[in-house]
Amino acid sequence: MIPFWRLSAYYFFYFAFIGAFAPYFTLYLQSLRFPAADIAVLMSLMQVMRIVAPNLWGLMADRAGRRVGIVRLSAVASLVGFGGFFLTESFTGIFIAMALMSFFWSAALPLVEGLTFDHLDSAMGRYGKIRSWGSVGFIVAVLAIGYALEVLPERHLLWMTALILAGIMAFAFSIPEPARVVRGNEDVRLASILRRPEVQALLAACFLMSAAHGALYVFYSIHLVDAGYGTEVVGWMWTLGVVAEIGVFMAMPQMLRAFSLRAILMVAFACAVLRFAMIGWGVDSLPVLLAAQLMHGATFGAYHAAAIAAIHQWFPGRAQSRGQALYGSLSFGAGGMLGGLVSGYLWEPIGAAWTYTVGSGFALAGLLLIVAGMGRGRRIGDNNGVSG
Repeated sequence: MIPFWRLSAYYFFYFAFIGAFAPYFTLYLQSLRFPAADIAVLMSLMQVMRIVAPNLWGLMADRAGRRVGIVRLSAVASLVGFGGFFLTESFTGIFIAMALMSFFWSAALPLVEGLTFDHLDSAMGRYGKIRSWGSVGFIVAVLAIGYALEVLPERHLLWMTALILAGIMAFAFSIPEPARVVRGNEDVRLASILRRPEVQALLAACFLMSAAHGALYVFYSIHLVDAGYGTEVVGWMWTLGVVAEIGVFMAMPQMLRAFSLRAILMVAFACAVLRFAMIGWGVDSLPVLLAAQLMHGATFGAYHAAAIAAIHQWFPGRAQSRGQALYGSLSFGAGGMLGGLVSGYLWEPIGAAWTYTVGSGFALAGLLLIVAGMGRGRRIGDNNGVSG
């Protein structure tokens, strides 16, 4: 039997943690009077660990043959590492706690994704139903905590987030190990795939797209609060982005059949250029901010779905897992780290509007790479075609 609700509950709490941590932890750090550059360094540790930890823990899981054990260790150690935030308010202490927590927390999701697919086996169509509970968890957390912080001091965020991590730990211990899947030896083809210009163009563009989102993920909540919006508005803004993302994910099968990957990516990158300029320069207009958040459906949802579809086609067979790992490390890891650090060091000297404009510049550079480096191609539904 598929442990549907246990897996769904794990996804719920895992993404609820993101809904609690990503929008609001920067406000907690700001309440400790850390400068923007220090906040950016601390938040970028999450991206650094997304480069290093999944590959290391994945290798250990493959050798041990017991992924569930590592998922459980990750959950316990993440909560222990997070406990360090209760003990110190110094930059050094929070840096150490953040590094420990992120190192273990970032190990879990790739392993849980693999466990989920192994449990589903031939019922892959049920993955979307399981994964959608993660989006529900994000929305519940971001809204509930947004309203809570209207009446509670920022330090209460630590207790609320720790409870969510405890939920992750509880359901990590409920997930069973699936029947062992026997895989053949890796077919070494990565170097030849990476020599293809369209692959290089896409990976570089993905790096730039994540860099473009740096100011959003690190400073968006601060940007809104500084402009006079309450934390409940902050919560609804993050929720609106996730709802738009879900809508695009639901429509992607039809979009992938109707349009080429190159066309979808071009629209996504063009929306990113416009979106970050709107956030930076239109913060005083709620309608402008609402429109910009709806664009998250394109700048993350459509972009991510099209990018992983291209990686799926270009990294076939046993190169598939390495291709997806490379995509994640270069984009969400390295690109996210660069974008966060750059925005942190620019935020105070040049201001929010110009910092977001730099994000638009990253997206524009990525758009030019897609236009120049990815040739016109067939749609996903065409036979033997690599969509461009």
